[in-house]
Amino acid sequence: MPGKVNPVVPEVVNQVAFQIIGYDLTVTLASEAGQLQLNVMEPVIAYNILHSLELLTNAVDVLHTKCVVGITANAETCRRHLEASTAVATAMTPAIGYERAAELAKQVLSSGKTIREVLPEQPDLSEDLIAQTADPHLLTRPTRSRLAS
Repeated sequence: MPGKVNPVVPEVVNQVAFQIIGYDLTVTLASEAGQLQLNVMEPVIAYNILHSLELLTNAVDVLHTKCVVGITANAETCRRHLEASTAVATAMTPAIGYERAAELAKQVLSSGKTIREVLPEQPDLSEDLIAQTADPHLLTRPTRSRLAS
């Protein structure tokens, strides 16, 4: 298929995770099967823990070198997704309350407009609040109250 990108490495990481889940079950059952302080299951426990660590280390290394290194964000695409999202309405919840934010989100979804297009139509929202929603940095900065009331 032209243009198709095969997600082989992430799929391998998933397979490794499933294998490790199986090893974890083996460790759990072997731990339960031990008698008193003498656990004859220690070899299988140690093997599965060490093998899990080795597999996971290798999988993370391959994921890092083959998939993560070189990834860059397309700022314009990210901005378009943010503007089309109702996340801004959610971020406004501390300033305008849950019910009002939910109304705005529903209006955005039903109208097909962006939050930036819907906010100026709201007579009860201050200009400062509307202006602050245009800055994604204000929405993502960890503060007690991101938007002014």
